[in-house]
Amino acid sequence: MTSRFRHAALVGKYQAQGMRPLLETIAQQLVRQGLTVSLEEATARNTGMDQYPALDIDALGRRCDIAIVVGGDGTMLGIAREMARHGVPMVGVNQGRLGFITDVPVHGVEQTLEAMLAGDYEEEYRAMLEGRVLRDGQCIYEALAMNDVVLRSGAATMVELRVEVDQQFVANFRADGLILSSPTGSTAYSLSAGGPILHPGVAGWLLVPIAPHMLSNRPIVLPDSGEVCIEIVSDRDTSANFDMHALTHLMHGDRICVRRSDQRVRFLHPRGWNYYATLRRKLHWNEGAPAPIGAA
Repeated sequence: MTSRFRHAALVGKYQAQGMRPLLETIAQQLVRQGLTVSLEEATARNTGMDQYPALDIDALGRRCDIAIVVGGDGTMLGIAREMARHGVPMVGVNQGRLGFITDVPVHGVEQTLEAMLAGDYEEEYRAMLEGRVLRDGQCIYEALAMNDVVLRSGAATMVELRVEVDQQFVANFRADGLILSSPTGSTAYSLSAGGPILHPGVAGWLLVPIAPHMLSNRPIVLPDSGEVCIEIVSDRDTSANFDMHALTHLMHGDRICVRRSDQRVRFLHPRGWNYYATLRRKLHWNEGAPAPIGAA
């Protein structure tokens, strides 16, 4: 079956057991369908797959028209942020534990990829957060996040954070920390902190306090059309994490300003994929319950 794509980037969680044979199987499948294959340089270096060109992420984004990522959601998060600016569609092969955004199962991967490469897939776009850390009005750090921006103290103490949305004061939160999450991240740290699940099609962010001092400080859904600014009121070893990439040693008065990025991540899913089925499978909904009448 002929592919509608020409050049594939192949990225793998090279630390995982059995990764090389799986990557070789996928690479051979891509070649059989007429694609040129390039490996991400760390993947190539750590697996010894030197029969394919090894490129850095930026070069892969410029040269490739599809990316196959083999691993878990963490592997996909790191690559997707970098590839988003190039508009390269991402396909995730799940060799992790959860697989909310790496949804092609290893079992039967060749047949699934064959159909997807020929154009039989579901396409989806995911929003990202774009954040800056300001100190005395100057930007000292900026980053993208697909899941969330998390502020919390490294010490066993609460932090105090002042929150504004579009320059309108919301509240001062005293808590172990604060999560600003995208819909994609709503099934990650935000969920474990008591936040709701947001469908990826919802144009909103979640603001979720972590173990708040006041029980009335509840998660709130915000529109993603404006800017959220969080100011450090207390500076007890507070850090900001963008998808768990940390900027530490924030100071009293530092401001973290976050808005929706112009860049979006483009995912390709197997035909028949839908978000609710993913939730049922990954969160084990309906286990032990009879299927609804007429359900497949």
